Amino acid sequence: MKKLTYFIHDGKGGHEPFYEYITPEVGVDELYARQLCTYFIMRGRQYQLISNEMIEDEDIIVLEDAGRNVSVLDEENYRGKGLHIEFRRFREEENYKKLAVLPRDTHFDIIRYLLKDIVDVPGFGQMEMTSTEIDEDRNVYVIYVKNIGEM
Repeated sequence: MKKLTYFIHDGKGGHEPFYEYITPEVGVDELYARQLCTYFIMRGRQYQLISNEMIEDEDIIVLEDAGRNVSVLDEENYRGKGLHIEFRRFREEENYKKLAVLPRDTHFDIIRYLLKDIVDVPGFGQMEMTSTEIDEDRNVYVIYVKNIGEM
């Protein structure tokens, strides 16, 4: 894989090019980490993963525009601060409360978390993952969790 291209589904069966990442500017590990996220935040908008595809050396992510991204009070911008994972409670009524922040050294370290159904949240123990996102605006991966077995 040498290139990852994001497309936006136009609602009529077509796709419009949106954004792309090319190696070696971005490492292959980051390209894989991005493909494991169910949401993509960029320029104040939220996009949801529809499909993850490949054509020869190009990987393609097709997104659906889910509208304006709603910010919450405890959001932090991690630009220039290295790689981080935020763990947030998957409850709108709790304003998606931040539970923990975990600095990571590599995208491979982040991939380990993105691949799991149950993750170990610092200070909270094992919790069930509900969704994941890459927030380009804040430069952070976000993992939304709930208690194991919670509806």
